[in-house]
Amino acid sequence: MTSWRLAGLIFDLDGLVLDTETTYFAAWRRAAADMGCELSDQFCTSLSGCSGDVVRQRLQDYGGSGFDIGAFQSLSSRYWVEHVERHGIAVKPGFWAVLAAANRCGLSYALATNSRRANAERCLQAAGLQQVFTVMVTADTVMQAKPAPDLFLRAADALACPITDCLVLEDSPVGVRAAKAAGARCIMVPSTAAAEPEAVGLADKVMADLYQVADLLSAQGSLPL
Repeated sequence: MTSWRLAGLIFDLDGLVLDTETTYFAAWRRAAADMGCELSDQFCTSLSGCSGDVVRQRLQDYGGSGFDIGAFQSLSSRYWVEHVERHGIAVKPGFWAVLAAANRCGLSYALATNSRRANAERCLQAAGLQQVFTVMVTADTVMQAKPAPDLFLRAADALACPITDCLVLEDSPVGVRAAKAAGARCIMVPSTAAAEPEAVGLADKVMADLYQVADLLSAQGSLPL
């Protein structure tokens, strides 16, 4: 394993910076239950990192031809807002440590998310992070969302860094595939207990939490990846 010097850090949002996925899953389950459909833990977890279009299609397939996806979206959106207003959105443990390490190393950083910009901004505001990312690339600003490489390539361009000099932090298999398709190095911090073996194999490293990533960055930008 050789040392490699990085210039840019690219964060995923859902499940990596913010614990948004639990809020989405809670709203989806409540809305589906109102419509006589039970969403399993396994099914919800399988949607981790997917774009909105993919999520809608898979929900439609799961619910069957009689499942009213429009009604589901209306209900789940209302329940999500209620949940977030009551409980907020938690920042993932270790995020601030990674940000501090990146700043000490003089690394530029960006956010690249499969969420649309309005939703990403709302989530960041709910978590008190609305001023953190000056560079943010969202699904509605590229041709194709993850697992296509577009988001990460656009983020690298915005940072004025070659994608090969960027490190992507991801929690989902979809995100890992996108990062590697873009040509970036990638550390996976799984948001679920059982990480998909294929994604684990694709990632350059797999770490238990963001504190471990912060420790790695303390090497002042020269990383064994």
